[in-house]
Amino acid sequence: MIKRETYMRRIRPFIGNELIKVMTGIRRAGKSVMLELIQEELICSGVTPEHFISINFEDLRYMRLLDAMALHEEILRRAEQIKGKVYLFFDEIQEVTDWEKCINSFRVSLNCDIYITGSNAKLLSGELATYLGGRYVEFVIYPFSFSEFLELYHTMDPVASVQQCFKSYLLVGGMPYLSNIRYEEEPAKQYLTDLFHSVQLKDIVKRNKVRDVDLLERVMAYVMANIGTVFSASSLTKFLKNEHRTTSTDTVLNYIKYCCDSYLFYQVKREDLQGKQILATNEKYYIADHGIREAVYGGNMRDINLILENIVYLELLRRGYKVTVGKVGEKEIDFVCDRRGEKLYIQVAYLLADESTVKREFGVYDSIRDNFPKYVVTMDELDMSRNGIKHRNIRDFLMESEWD
Repeated sequence: MIKRETYMRRIRPFIGNELIKVMTGIRRAGKSVMLELIQEELICSGVTPEHFISINFEDLRYMRLLDAMALHEEILRRAEQIKGKVYLFFDEIQEVTDWEKCINSFRVSLNCDIYITGSNAKLLSGELATYLGGRYVEFVIYPFSFSEFLELYHTMDPVASVQQCFKSYLLVGGMPYLSNIRYEEEPAKQYLTDLFHSVQLKDIVKRNKVRDVDLLERVMAYVMANIGTVFSASSLTKFLKNEHRTTSTDTVLNYIKYCCDSYLFYQVKREDLQGKQILATNEKYYIADHGIREAVYGGNMRDINLILENIVYLELLRRGYKVTVGKVGEKEIDFVCDRRGEKLYIQVAYLLADESTVKREFGVYDSIRDNFPKYVVTMDELDMSRNGIKHRNIRDFLMESEWD
């Protein structure tokens, strides 16, 4: 178990205070492990495990607690036997009916510190906003970054080169469990395919009562095939019509939203950098873990430029950046990144194979006149930085603790 210090650094200031700590993200990204790491941190600070009440609601032993009143009574009963502060850890809380009322009641009636996890973005909308508005703090947990992957890989194969590790990362991605099967390709594919079907069934079909599962599968396959490319819901609707599946654009949009709510896909808006406005159509989508794409759809090495983009995009989210795709006239900048007014521009390509590619990738910045850092990130080993634009090898870029 690696320490995932990137997340702990953010969570640590809130440990022990009255705000409810909510960890969200795709199923199996490591949210349960984060709860364990927080418990370790508390034990190191002098809290004894007797003060912890920890429940995973996907464990059948707790099936009787999937109702808010039953859970409420059980926790109050157990809390009475604990002297001092109670630390509550609830994993996959969305399985509990009316859980928001229950959590709010604990917050009001108990001397407690609450940590919850969930696999759906709707966790923090609707009812929760009503009951807990301004009383929680959210942390999105992503699959392993390349740095985390490298750290774990080296515990199994200390002499593996960074290049070897990155090649493995390109194919299997960063789902934490894969280290248990030593990142072997076929078992990894089997695990990731099963995970994909679990997300599809539990977090999309069941949660949203999707009836036309065949249509949903086609929509998901299209988005996966077109990761990192601009398309609209209407173009997807036309594609489905050609496949003899007539549907409405609204249905397509709903299905994509369900996938985004389950943290399988991330939507990235386009921004007109000259008009300084967010464009209403033709977004891009990226997948939470590129290893899932390889397992389910295949072609990561064929679509290497898009996979590199996907990897960089997720790294930007991990580091707390808000990301848009920049449009400058007819040109496009892959990522315009903002973190509390701190801006970055990033262009991602596979290789700067010839002078025309160099001109294209560096040339997108010609009309950007500000002094914020501008990067071109590729697989090239040689540094081709020019005109104040920094060129980085993608492995080095992902392993840098800070970009400036």
